[in-house]
Amino acid sequence: MTPSEFIEKWRDNQLSESAGAQAFFLDLCDVLGVGKPHDPDNYCFERGATRTGAGHGWADVWKRNCFAWENKGPSGDLSRALKQLMTYALALDNPPLLIVCNRAVIEIHTHFTGTPSEIHTIRLEDVDAPENLQKLRWVFDAPEKFRPNRTMLDVTREAAGRFADIAQSMQARGHPPEKIAHFLIQCLFSMFAEDAGLLPEKLFERVVSKSAGSPGKLTARLGELFKSMQAGGDFMLEDIAWFNGGLFQVIEPIPLDESEAKALLAASNMNWSHIEPSIFGTMFERGLDPAMRAQLGANYTDPGTIGKIIDPVIVWPLAAEWEIAKAIMAEAMSKYAAGGKGSQAAYKTAQETFLRFIERLKKFRVLDPACGSGNFLYLALRALKDLEHRANLDAEMLGLHRQIIIETSPDNVLGIEINAYAAELARVTVWIGEIQWMLKNGYEIQRRPILAPLNHIQCRDAVLNADGTEAEWPEADVIIGNPPFLGSFRMRNQLGDNYTESLRNAYKGRLPGGADLVTYWFEKARAKIVSGLTARAGLVATNSIRQPANRKVLERILKIGNIFSAWADEPWVNQGAAVRVSIVCFQQGTNAGSAILDGHEVAAIHADLSATGLNTAAFDLTKASPLEQNNGWSFFGLALAGKFTIDAELAALWLLSPNPNSRPNSDVLRPLWNGTDLTGRWNGRWVIDFGPTMTEAEACLYEKPFEHVVTHVKPVRASNRRAYRARHWWRHGEARPALCRKLKGLPRYIATSEKSKHRFFVWLPSTVAPDNRLIVFPRRDDAFFGILSSRFHV
Repeated sequence: MTPSEFIEKWRDNQLSESAGAQAFFLDLCDVLGVGKPHDPDNYCFERGATRTGAGHGWADVWKRNCFAWENKGPSGDLSRALKQLMTYALALDNPPLLIVCNRAVIEIHTHFTGTPSEIHTIRLEDVDAPENLQKLRWVFDAPEKFRPNRTMLDVTREAAGRFADIAQSMQARGHPPEKIAHFLIQCLFSMFAEDAGLLPEKLFERVVSKSAGSPGKLTARLGELFKSMQAGGDFMLEDIAWFNGGLFQVIEPIPLDESEAKALLAASNMNWSHIEPSIFGTMFERGLDPAMRAQLGANYTDPGTIGKIIDPVIVWPLAAEWEIAKAIMAEAMSKYAAGGKGSQAAYKTAQETFLRFIERLKKFRVLDPACGSGNFLYLALRALKDLEHRANLDAEMLGLHRQIIIETSPDNVLGIEINAYAAELARVTVWIGEIQWMLKNGYEIQRRPILAPLNHIQCRDAVLNADGTEAEWPEADVIIGNPPFLGSFRMRNQLGDNYTESLRNAYKGRLPGGADLVTYWFEKARAKIVSGLTARAGLVATNSIRQPANRKVLERILKIGNIFSAWADEPWVNQGAAVRVSIVCFQQGTNAGSAILDGHEVAAIHADLSATGLNTAAFDLTKASPLEQNNGWSFFGLALAGKFTIDAELAALWLLSPNPNSRPNSDVLRPLWNGTDLTGRWNGRWVIDFGPTMTEAEACLYEKPFEHVVTHVKPVRASNRRAYRARHWWRHGEARPALCRKLKGLPRYIATSEKSKHRFFVWLPSTVAPDNRLIVFPRRDDAFFGILSSRFHV
C-alpha cells in the first residue's frame, strides 16, 4: 500500500474504534514496510488482556523497548488515550514512546527517563511527507531518535540560574533575602502550576508580559494572583483553583525593576512542568540563599546514590511484604476462579489482603531529620507511590479491582530542617514531585485543595532545643537522611562555644565529647529504633565515622541491632564539594540472613564497616588492640587556631628582614603543607611558628612575624574559652610538643593525608610544617616507609 492509498482509505472511514483500530495499524505497517505484531512477549496487539482476563489490554499495540500505542475512534479524545497509557506504562515496561491515534491524528509522546516529554504530531493528510514517514519508521526500529536533547537536569539548572540572577539583583537593591526567596518560590510554583495545567494556560506569562513595563502594576497583579491561589476565585476573568498549602499564606510581592521583570518573563517562557524534583530543591536553594550562591554550578548528589539508602530501608522490605501478600492473593484468586463452595470467601480474602497492604503504605511514615531542600523526601515519596502503583497493577492482573485513588501522599514524609530557605523549598519539592508523579502515571490530582499543608516538614533544630535539652523527633516507621558534616574540631567555630557545650552535655554518656556532629543523628535514630517506634534507619556520614572516636555510635547500634546494608567509602556531594562518605543502614535485632557491604553479600558488618565473609570465620577488627610498640610514632600536624599563615611573597620579604636578636626569621617561618598539597601542588602558604616552648619575650624579637600575630591572632584569642590558648596567644592552638621533640635532628619525616581517596605516604623535609590535616610519622628510615606503604596497610 502506498502512502496516498493509505490516506485515501482512512480519510473518511467511519469504522468504530474496535472495528478499525487493528486494520488501521496493519495498513500503516504495510505503508512503512515494517513487521506486523506477531509475538505476545515482544510485539503484539492488546498487551495485558490475557493477564487481566478482560477483552481489552493495557495498550492496543505494544512493542518491547519501542512503544505502546492506543487507538481511539474517529475524532476520539486523545488525552484519555494518553492517560491510559501513562497509567499502565509501568506494566508495559516503560516504553520510550507513548503513541495515541484517532486516525485523523497520530501523536508521538516521548517517555524517556530523565528527559522532558516532547510531542510529535502527524496528521493523516501529512503521512506521505518524507520526514513523517521517516519518523514513523523510527517508532518501530529506532525510538532513540526521538530522545530529547535536553534533560530535566538541564531544564532545572537553567531555571535555577535565572532565578538566582533575579534574587541577586533584588538583594543588591536592598530587599531582605528571606522575603526575596519566599516571593520567588511563589513565582516559580505558579509557573509550574501553569505548565502542569493547574492554572489557565499561559496565565502567569500573560500577567508578566502585560505588566513588564509597569513595575507597580506587575507587583499588584502578582499579589492578586497569589491571593486567588490562596483560597480560589476569579482573576483576570479566569477561574483559579484553590491551592492553599501554606505557600500563599503570606503574600508580599516585591516590586521588580525593568531588568528583573524581563528576566521573570524569560523564565515564564520555559516549560516548568519539566523540572526535576530530585535536584530542584538543591539547585534553587543555592540560587536563592546568598550564602550558597557560589555553589550554583557545582555538582549535586544524583538520585541513584540516594537510592543506596531509599532501596534497602524503604523499597526492599515493603516489596518483600507485597510479594508475601501477592502470593496469598494469588492462591485465593485461584480458589475463586475454580468456583464452588468457599469461592466468594476466597475472593474476599484476596481483596482484604490487597487493601491491608494499601493501608500499610498509606500509614507508612518516613522521617528525614536533616531534610535540607527535600530531595530525600521526594525520592522516598516517589518510591512509596511506585510501590502502590505496582500493587494496583498486580492486583488487577490477578482479577481484582485496582484502587482509583492513590493513597500515598505528602503526608507520608516528615522532615526537620533548621534552614528556613531549605525548609520552604522542601515543601515545594514534595508538592511538585507529588503533582508530577500523579500526572505522569495518569491519576487525578486532589483539588480541594491542590496543596495539602505540609506542617510536618518543620523548620527547627533537630538535635537540641533552645533550652539545651534534647530535641524530640516525630514517630516514623523509618528514618533516612544526610545530616550535616562537621568535624568535632570545627564545631566550636561553626556552632559557637555555648551551643557546642550544650549539645555535648545533652548527650553526655551516650556520645564521646570528640564525636563529629553527624553522630548525634545516628544516636537519636538508634534510640528511636530501641523504643520500638522505628523499624530501620539509613543515614549518610563522613567516612571518618569508621574511626575510633566516631564509631562509638556504631558500636552502640550493634549492641541493640545490626547494620544490614552499608557503603564504606562512597563519593558524595556536600555543599557543592565532592567528599567521601559512608552510608549506613541499621535495624534492631540480630541479622537473620546476610548483609550487603559495598554491593556484595557478607555475613556481618562491623562498626568500622569492615565485614565477615559468608564463608569465613568471624573476625572483627574493631576488637583488635593497638600495638604498644607503635605508641608515639604518629601525630596530627599543627592546629593553628588563628591567622598564623602568610603568602609566599610576604614570606620572602620577611626572610630578608633583620631582627633585634640578630636571628633570621627563618627560625619562625616555615612552608605549611596540608592534605591538598600532598595530592596536588603546594599552594605557597607559609606559617609563623614560635614552637611549643618559646616565651612571649623571645617571640617578640622576631619583629615582623610577631607584629602579624599581635594584629591578627591576639584579639581573637583573648576571648577563647580555653585558658591556655588565651594566655599563650602567640603559640599555635595545638603546637604538638611531643611531635616537635621527635622531629628534632631529623632531616625528613613521613606524612599522609588524614582524608584521601587513596592511601599513600610521602617524605617531607623537616623544614616543612605539617598542618592538622596531615598525619605525621617522625621516622627517617626507609624500612618504616616501606612497611607503611605495603599492601598490609594500603
